[in-house]
Amino acid sequence: MHNSRRLFLIKASLTTFAALTFEGVTAAGAASFPEQPVHLYIPYPPGAASDTLGRMVADVFAKAWGQPVVVENRGGGGTIIGTRAVASSKPDGYTIGMVDSAFTINPGLRAAELPYDTLNDFLPISLIATAPFVLVVHPSVKATDIKSFIELAKANPGKLTYASPGVGTAPHLAGEQLQQQVGIKVQHIPYRGGGTVFTDLLGGQVDFAFATAPTLREYIVSGRLRAIATTSHHRITNLPKVPTFEELGFPGVDTSPMFGLIGPANVPTSIVEQFSKTIADSVKSGGLGKKLADLGFDPVGSSSSEFETKIRNEIEKWKGVIKKGSFKPE
Repeated sequence: MHNSRRLFLIKASLTTFAALTFEGVTAAGAASFPEQPVHLYIPYPPGAASDTLGRMVADVFAKAWGQPVVVENRGGGGTIIGTRAVASSKPDGYTIGMVDSAFTINPGLRAAELPYDTLNDFLPISLIATAPFVLVVHPSVKATDIKSFIELAKANPGKLTYASPGVGTAPHLAGEQLQQQVGIKVQHIPYRGGGTVFTDLLGGQVDFAFATAPTLREYIVSGRLRAIATTSHHRITNLPKVPTFEELGFPGVDTSPMFGLIGPANVPTSIVEQFSKTIADSVKSGGLGKKLADLGFDPVGSSSSEFETKIRNEIEKWKGVIKKGSFKPE
């Protein structure tokens, strides 16, 4: 055998061996993940919806994998502080983060402030659930359905008031979207946080608001607030008599806050798939789906690619609403 031929075969054998060895190491590493505690950053203080849902998901991972998931609350900066911590972490799967609609609102609202690129500095893991909003009015408001609500608003332009936890929050943008979709003009009253919103709404100081079903159900059932419509694509299980905007002919009113998991860019695909599969399995048959539904969420449990598509669509949607509304964060 010629020397050149022998050399070629030796090189080919070494290349094949190296490839197989690397593949085996990679597979073994992925199969053993996690080998240490996983850290889950939540960009809100304890008690927020993202915190509640995040701790539920952390429990799912811990039970499935036999490793603790350490929840760390890093609130502030309109969720930027906690989200930045995820972007700057090592892409090994041991640091992940919860995100909600603020993640997709901020590129249109706070572009100049963002210390990260929302689309390129993160790897979407899974859309866990959405939480449809309910449009509610104080009983003193002379509107019992969407038709009479629109008629009242058009007869009194700029007179009806609605409350939100602040400029640029999802409840605020829900009101902006409503105005743009149904052709009315109402007055936004921003508060600092959600607590006083309900104090004043229940007291009749403001006329209406958007909030999630779990937050509102008690007030609706007791008659202290009147539900007009929901932003979900189907009626909410716990509020079956409340119609959706979609069935009422306004599919463009679709503000349903999302809740999902992200990691820093370049997390290995095998680890991302392990996260998303664990969530999907628990949503479908592991008990997480029922727990979420009982709380008023719409369980999803998506793949990474599906969540990426959702994020891109939401960013474009909110950029349009914000641009048309011509407002800036406080």
